[in-house]
Order: sequence, then C-alpha cells, then structure tokens
Amino acid sequence: MEILDSFRTDKFPHIWCSGCGHGIVMGALVRAMNKLDLDHDKTVIVSGIGCSSRATGYLNFDTLHTTHGRALAFATGIKFSEPELDVIVITGDGDCTAIGGNHLIHAARRNINITTIMFNNSIYGMTSGQYSPLTPQKAKATTAPYGNIEPNFDPCELVQGAGATYVARGTAYHIKKLTRFIKRGIEHNGFSFIDAVSQCPTNFGRKNGFKSAVEMMQWQKENTITIERAAKASEKEVKNKILVGELHHNNRPEYTANYEQVIEKAQKGGDN
Repeated sequence: MEILDSFRTDKFPHIWCSGCGHGIVMGALVRAMNKLDLDHDKTVIVSGIGCSSRATGYLNFDTLHTTHGRALAFATGIKFSEPELDVIVITGDGDCTAIGGNHLIHAARRNINITTIMFNNSIYGMTSGQYSPLTPQKAKATTAPYGNIEPNFDPCELVQGAGATYVARGTAYHIKKLTRFIKRGIEHNGFSFIDAVSQCPTNFGRKNGFKSAVEMMQWQKENTITIERAAKASEKEVKNKILVGELHHNNRPEYTANYEQVIEKAQKGGDN
C-alpha cells in the first residue's frame, strides 16, 4: 500500500498552522497503519472536536468527526456492534481529558479494543488558546494571562490506573518511536492509549516565549527522558522531565470478547 493511498489528497492543503505538530503525529499514525497493512474497509477512525480532530477529514478510511469529547463514546458503539473492525480514536488534550475525561476513564476500565491517540499540545488550539487540563502549571493561556494556577495531571497514569492495558508516550520530535508505539497499540488486544506530545507554536508557543516551532521541538528533545534511561538515572536527572516510551503493557480479558460470551450463554438459555 502506498502512503498516499491513506490520504484524501483532494482535501489538502490542511488547515493546521505553520509549524503545528499535528501533521507529524498524523503521519506517524498513517505509517503505523501502513506497516500493519490495515484494510481500509475494515478500519474506522473517529475524532471529536479540536485541531487534532480535523485529521479524520484527511484520512482515506471510514471516518467519523463527532461531537466534542464524545469520540470514545462513538468508537465504543462501533467496536461493540462490529468487534472485527480496527477502531482508532484521534483526540486532543482538551477533547480527551476535559469534557471527554469520563469516557476515557471508562473505555480504559472496560479494556475495549480501541486505540486512542491523544494529540497533546497542552492547550485548546482551535478556540484561541484556552488552558486545558494538561496545560502546565504557571504556563500562560488566553484564559490564564498571568499563568495557569491549576496543576496539570499525567494522562498516562490516569488511564493506567483506570485499567488500560497498553500505555505509551512519544513526541513529534521522536517520530520513529512514536510510529512504533502507535503500531504496537493497534496490534494490542485491549484498550491502548498513546500520548503524542505535539507543539502549538501559534497559541501555546507565542504566549509562553517560544520563538518558533523548531524551538518547541528542541524543547521536546531536551525535556524528555526514556523510561529505560530514567530507571538508571538519578532523581535530579529525572526531575521535571517528561517520561517517554512504553509505560505499561499487560493483558486481561477484552470487553467485546467478554460480551460475546454473555451472548453465547444467553442463547443457550443457561444461568451459569
């Protein structure tokens, strides 16, 4: 399969700002799907609302551009009714962890076989730069001109605690690793969550002193540490660094498979 076959090229040029990391993350997704040779007719990509969610308009698969925060709810319905499909969710940090946070927790708890890729640029980019649950404390935003006073949380720890069975984090800078994590997430039979750290030079960058997208990507390089290196590093070396890599991977029964067993038991008329 040619890479361009995965795009609706008639929808280009895209709407993202110059230097935005979302196109890089979308490219990682397409390369991962290409490596797996996913059937276009058996793959569904679902998005909510936000800069990241526009990606479904450019991808040549069955796609749904849904309501704000509800991508995982739509995706759950698709996977529940047609469990043989590969279902992938594209979402942003605000879409996923604010209005969509409850859906995220319960999709992870159920361990439904959906791969969720969170395009994480730490801000609401599409609506002019309000802070999100993942905007770092003290960082500036349209709704926090003097600095964000709310502490941000770690979405990877959140989904792992809720029950996700594959959790990874990569960045737009570390594109080969990010592609690999997405590929492994799709291959995994259970709820997979990939935190894809992206850059927003237009809103987050300008408000927080970054001069260019290149500078923001350099920041990603210098402020991340792999899980393998962190295990051997001192507390000082790890402090304030973003942990990247495959953070969690285990196996437990998948939701739709469990439900099939319920159906079979009901059809047999048994109570046990």
